[in-house]
Amino acid sequence: MSEQQQFDVVVIGAGPAGYHAAIRAAQLGLKTACIDAALGKDGKPALGGTCLRVGCIPSKALLDSSRQFWNMGHIFDQHGISFDKPAIDVKKMVARKDGIVKQFTGGIAALFKANKITAFYGFGQLQPGNIVKVKQHDGSEVELKGTNVILAAGSDSIELPFAKFGEHIIDNVGALDLEAVPKRLGVIGAGVIGLELGSVWKRLGAEVTILEGLPNFLAAADGEVAKVAAREFKKQGLDIKLGCKCTATEVKKDGVHIRYTDDKGAAQELVVDKLLVAVGRRAATKGLLADGTGVRINDRGQIEVDAHCHTGVDGVWAVGDCVRGPMLAHKGFEEGIAVAELIAGLPGHVNFDTIPWVIYTEPEIAWVGKTEEQLKADGIPYKAGSFPFAAVGRAVAMAEPAGFVKVLAHAETDTILGMHLVGVNVSELVHEGVLAMEFKGSADDLARICHAHPSLSEAVHDAAMAVHKRAIHKAN
Repeated sequence: MSEQQQFDVVVIGAGPAGYHAAIRAAQLGLKTACIDAALGKDGKPALGGTCLRVGCIPSKALLDSSRQFWNMGHIFDQHGISFDKPAIDVKKMVARKDGIVKQFTGGIAALFKANKITAFYGFGQLQPGNIVKVKQHDGSEVELKGTNVILAAGSDSIELPFAKFGEHIIDNVGALDLEAVPKRLGVIGAGVIGLELGSVWKRLGAEVTILEGLPNFLAAADGEVAKVAAREFKKQGLDIKLGCKCTATEVKKDGVHIRYTDDKGAAQELVVDKLLVAVGRRAATKGLLADGTGVRINDRGQIEVDAHCHTGVDGVWAVGDCVRGPMLAHKGFEEGIAVAELIAGLPGHVNFDTIPWVIYTEPEIAWVGKTEEQLKADGIPYKAGSFPFAAVGRAVAMAEPAGFVKVLAHAETDTILGMHLVGVNVSELVHEGVLAMEFKGSADDLARICHAHPSLSEAVHDAAMAVHKRAIHKAN
């Protein structure tokens, strides 16, 4: 092993949380190293973590490609556009996705170089005393000493014991690299990954059946939003079965046989060509810690940290998917930046109450803050205002009238407590709610801010006005 190298900050993991932490630390004048083990499809190091390589970015590329294809057959005729029967070249679509991924992983490497961050490619393990041993891909080992170490190991797909990943049973990685549209696609789990990737292949022609264990659809979302989304997905042909418990799978010549019990407890069997298992993710902490570090792992495999992402061990921090809180890339972004600033002696904080959630289906689903169900359960008095996209000129002109915006405000103070949206481009519109809530804004504040006409954002404006029953474009 070569001589120990000294750094102010050593980051293990170059996913969203890790690379943000490394870049911000370097910006603040700290000598920084970042370790990552991931390889791209070409076998070369690929920075950016699950999000960039096999998650957020590639899935959005396929979602956009499949949306274009779907619109050709279902919306373009409304615009008077006609053409011969559309066809999809799946290999070309996937190649486009791969090109986007390569562009952005290369972009992270360029940012590391520009910020003078030393990158190590291999597996990093924390040892006692803030020492990190790195087993590099070329077989060599290096030892790094960090005044501070930031653990940003990310997460892995959960594999079911009765549905081991392989050629026919796949996780999100496999679902992003299918070479052809499967005739029948089964999905276990109606969460973000299941809905998004199920939507991709449904739009391209697959028969998609989603088996969800919970009795309610999108239980984390606002009830009205979930109801509208479910209705739109049904129109698109997504077959979502709730209250199903999968018990066994078997790969046979005619496909993957899935045995499950339905919401009435009756035994059922589903046969598909490909099965996507999307039942969540778990912290990728296996092998991350040597004995004696003092860093604690909880029963979910997550690193235990305080409100400032500190592990309780001097100089050791943890951020992103490997700690508590939502497994969202942007949550990891903010934690990584906050920790780097705390290390540099600056204030650093992440407000979990204003983290937005987005599901990039068609229509999109987004929210920030509390749902009506949560406010009722907590006994918080509130007023609600909503406005449909069907009454928004821009949405109708785009042939995208589905969905609505809902604003929830405290009944006494008028402070915005939540915003819930389903419809076109709501992944962008939700940030009006994030910004308003971050500045402790009221529904009246939002209602009195001028919004451009015609624009989709008018739905937010009118929903805020509707809280006080003064929406102009609908009966209150």
